[in-house]
Amino acid sequence: GSAWRFNGRGRPACRALRGSVARRLGCLSPSESRTRSRSRCGLESRWVRAEVVEAWEDLGVGSPQTLSEAERRIVAVWAADCAERVLGLFEADARGDSRPRDAIARTRAFGRGKLVIAEEIRRRFAGSAAARDASTPAAAAAARAAGQAAAIPHMGAHALGAAAFAAKAVGLASPDRAEAVGEEIHWQLRNMSAKTRAALRQLPPVGENCSGPLGPGLLALGLLGTIIRELQSGLKGAEH
Repeated sequence: GSAWRFNGRGRPACRALRGSVARRLGCLSPSESRTRSRSRCGLESRWVRAEVVEAWEDLGVGSPQTLSEAERRIVAVWAADCAERVLGLFEADARGDSRPRDAIARTRAFGRGKLVIAEEIRRRFAGSAAARDASTPAAAAAARAAGQAAAIPHMGAHALGAAAFAAKAVGLASPDRAEAVGEEIHWQLRNMSAKTRAALRQLPPVGENCSGPLGPGLLALGLLGTIIRELQSGLKGAEH
């Protein structure tokens, strides 16, 4: 049957969804997700938007940010490369914490077809959790790069999140080198296969599609948003 139902308060909802997902994505702030802003039909509201985002992010239903399983495995290899380049920033800060390294290893194994999607989706937050224990911004960004890479089995768009956090980590670790972030973006664009480029070109522009991590939230803001726009511009240019 349909995945949509109405809950006891008359609100459209999707079965098996958790209410925190949209806020975790950053598409809506906690206050926005509670604020009704209805259209004439009475159904378009911010809480409806939140539940739609939850449906996409938890189930991958109909989102252009998901990519096919084969494409997710392809982009996972590149994302693991990006995250691994900054892994040392985290490990120098949190010696003995292997969570980001383990997340990158699982991402590589997924890219080689060794792991099943369902299990990796269940484990996708383990890498990012290490960021909360980091004591420097660069180390935290490096851990988040690994976490984004580990989330690729769920949605392919996380590959750009992994690259963005990796480039951000490089910049945070080299505050006196204004060119550091740009150099890392250049490396990322130069070191991807033709299949990776083709898969990543299918993703919507960051900030324009609220059906996954590239929605108008965390990855669309500030330096992360700038990095992903630069990457997507580079991908577009590579078509010609």
